[in-house]
Amino acid sequence: MKAQVYKDERPAEYFDQFHARVRRGRPDWMYELVRLTLTPILLLAYRTRCIDSSQVPAHGPAIIAPNHFSFFDHFFVAVYLRRKVQFMAKSQLFTAPIQTVFTHGGVFPVMRGHADEEAFKTAHAVLARDGIVVMYCEGGRSRTGQLGEPKPGVGRLALESGAPVVPTAIVGSAKVRNWRKLQLPKVTVQFGEPVTFEALAQPDRDESQAASEVVFARIKTIYGALTEQGGRRRAVRASRAARRTARKAGDAAGMAGRRTVT
Repeated sequence: MKAQVYKDERPAEYFDQFHARVRRGRPDWMYELVRLTLTPILLLAYRTRCIDSSQVPAHGPAIIAPNHFSFFDHFFVAVYLRRKVQFMAKSQLFTAPIQTVFTHGGVFPVMRGHADEEAFKTAHAVLARDGIVVMYCEGGRSRTGQLGEPKPGVGRLALESGAPVVPTAIVGSAKVRNWRKLQLPKVTVQFGEPVTFEALAQPDRDESQAASEVVFARIKTIYGALTEQGGRRRAVRASRAARRTARKAGDAAGMAGRRTVT
């Protein structure tokens, strides 16, 4: 297994250009090009299934907080969402020529192993214009095939911004690289009910960690249910049943309203 490099030795100023591009505006045509290119692979090769994407707010700022196993998790999260999302990704990925794709696609760097305030400033800029930030709850990839441990970053961003956090479980992506062995795992992404915290101007590390642990506990619950035998099928059925119930309740409310008017 190739060792991870946690610290980027390049000067922080090198990454100012990428932060400036994301703070200036939303992702451009590059986002749609990447989506168009990768969608057939994700849907056909990995049989990606999305459950409860309606949990992601249709409007306003939001933070999507998934677990993290693979580089492809960025794309598994975004492929089924109508709204464009912007990712916080490790700075080591920002090398030529792929850095051009990242920055025009709305991805911005975080320097792991450093107190990278610029990454949080960029995340706040995205949320301030009612955008969506994707930030992994574990901070980096788990390389064990099992869920890792939450880091305070998601909690800090949630507390500082007051934006709702959507706990998200990704199952199957730990084995994405098995394509070299002609093994293509099924990948499932399930979005949980958003969690909102009371905003704090300057949360300390303990407060941030506690908020991250609340979110990660939700992720663990969703992930655990999906990994059980038949878990994906049961989750899909439960989601469909919930939607049918909601539609019936909406129809009943509409009929009651019409009777009141008449």
